[in-house]
Amino acid sequence: MPFIDLESNLPASKFSEEFLKKLCTATATALGKPEERMNIVVKAGLPMLIAGSCSPCVMLSVSAIGVTDTAEKNKEHSAKIFQFLTGELGLSEDRIVIRFYALEPMQVGKKGTVMSFL
Repeated sequence: MPFIDLESNLPASKFSEEFLKKLCTATATALGKPEERMNIVVKAGLPMLIAGSCSPCVMLSVSAIGVTDTAEKNKEHSAKIFQFLTGELGLSEDRIVIRFYALEPMQVGKKGTVMSFL
């Protein structure tokens, strides 16, 4: 049950429903998770600065159980997600930052319990 949070100073018009669906497919594929388990939030038009510049940029957070817990896995995920974001948004790699967070099943609530019990 991965959580994808994308924050950007790009306008909301860059993040159509079509983009959200493509982001879902790309991140699900990168993480090896089914699309129906993905949770995505996009926050656009934010005041942002990366590497000393307010030029167009994206910060993406990936939180997931069991797939973001090693450097090797995250290196692979990063390459695939960067390829998607640079292609879809026309940003260079230096204008994108990805943060990976490993979640434990006890940290994710669903259906009135936590994933540890599902």
